[in-house]
Amino acid sequence: MLLAHVESANCPVAYQGLKITTSLSSVSLIFSVGNLSREGKIYTTETIEVYDHDFPSLAEGVAVPHTVYDQARNEAYVTVGTSRDTSEFACDSLRHWWYNYGILYYANATSILMLMDGGGSNSSRHYIFKQDLQALATEIGVEIRVAHYPPYTSKWNPVEHKAFPHITRALQGVVLTSHQLTKELIETTTKKGLKVFASILNRIYETGRKVAKGFKESMTIIFDEFLGQWNYVTVPEN
Repeated sequence: MLLAHVESANCPVAYQGLKITTSLSSVSLIFSVGNLSREGKIYTTETIEVYDHDFPSLAEGVAVPHTVYDQARNEAYVTVGTSRDTSEFACDSLRHWWYNYGILYYANATSILMLMDGGGSNSSRHYIFKQDLQALATEIGVEIRVAHYPPYTSKWNPVEHKAFPHITRALQGVVLTSHQLTKELIETTTKKGLKVFASILNRIYETGRKVAKGFKESMTIIFDEFLGQWNYVTVPEN
């Protein structure tokens, strides 16, 4: 059974545990912060003058939204990063969600099922992501089952059509002059009942990190027999 397809295929085998979906935004949803032109239209009472190109050299920074979507509660939790899209940032976003929301709603959870895309900083091929996820599972004391969507199937990820359209609409045409403005625009409750909470994670993340020596031999990650490259369980070390 490919766990990433459980919901869409109406598989009769139910997962007994907490199920959430998570995804870093695609490249098109990494926003430049500054007085830069953006696609879309907004109503204003005066003319807004901006640069007609959004060259990185003209930007004051970037806003990198990482979204966790709780299917049971129909709630999205967006962490707006101010640095880079890395595996460490992805796991820090999950950590923030757990300590501020997850542990309050699911205090007795012993396992979390995370549906996520197979590329980007949470790539199914990168052991640096598995190393950071292993550290997170050990810290919170809850096993984390991961089901990556295979290539070209990320459109089936609920976060893609539940949360991302709202984020795109909320920021369309707006001149993002600060991270605080980005956060305020993202937070809302939609007509269909989706509640979106946002926070800013102001931390500089290092790129090019390498997997610790000996991690592959000592990791407590169990790969499924069927399609193990996309499905595995991260067990707390202790």
